Amino acid sequence: SSFLEKMLDNITVVLCRPKYSENIGSVARACVNMGCPNLILVNPREFDLNRALPLATVKGKKVLERAEVVSNLALALAPFHKVYATTARMGGWRKGILMPEEAAKRMISETEAGADIAIVFGPEDTGLTNEEIEICGSLISIPTMPDAWSLNLAQAVLIILYECFKLKPTRKLRPIISEDSRLATHEELLTLYANLQQALLDIDFLRKDNPDYFMMPLKRFMNRLSLRRNEFNLLMGVCRQIRWLKSVADKSGDV
Repeated sequence: SSFLEKMLDNITVVLCRPKYSENIGSVARACVNMGCPNLILVNPREFDLNRALPLATVKGKKVLERAEVVSNLALALAPFHKVYATTARMGGWRKGILMPEEAAKRMISETEAGADIAIVFGPEDTGLTNEEIEICGSLISIPTMPDAWSLNLAQAVLIILYECFKLKPTRKLRPIISEDSRLATHEELLTLYANLQQALLDIDFLRKDNPDYFMMPLKRFMNRLSLRRNEFNLLMGVCRQIRWLKSVADKSGDV
């Protein structure tokens, strides 16, 4: 089969602000090992292809040559239907964190239903920021020894892609899906969340002091639903109606 017809061709590895070109090369090698041809680099720090190529090997060179370089994470994630972020930090508001094998089962099921998936990895020294994690849909954490929790970037990529690879022994044709029944993209979901948050603020369902925080459980719930485009349109219509009724009530003084 051709290079584009790979096992994990509807999964994309997204490296956010990677520091070292050598690590990017090693990630490309891990991608090609597991049949994932898609790599996006978000605002890489002084990326040097010549330093990356030796670590990518001859096979990984094709992944590097096809890699997209994007200026910010939101732009990179816009066309995807499902987004998974990796984190080593647990607790706090980071609820429902998946282990790699759990995440892989979800991802393969979603790809067979027609979803394009992004897996986001943060920079080597700090990982993803809270703001970057917040715009992603689900969280994955790789268990390690507590006193040695730091993984090399390429190691982390390989572990998660390997779990996906194990679950996809044969390539299946992706279903033909109409515009109305296709999965909503990440960009559309962010638009829906913003409109839904404003509608819920209008009817005093959300607390005004920190609405972003109180939206998190709702976002996590909706992310599990795999919304279709027609359902996105329906919920956007509900938001518009709520806001219209609130504006009418405000004008009439009936608040």
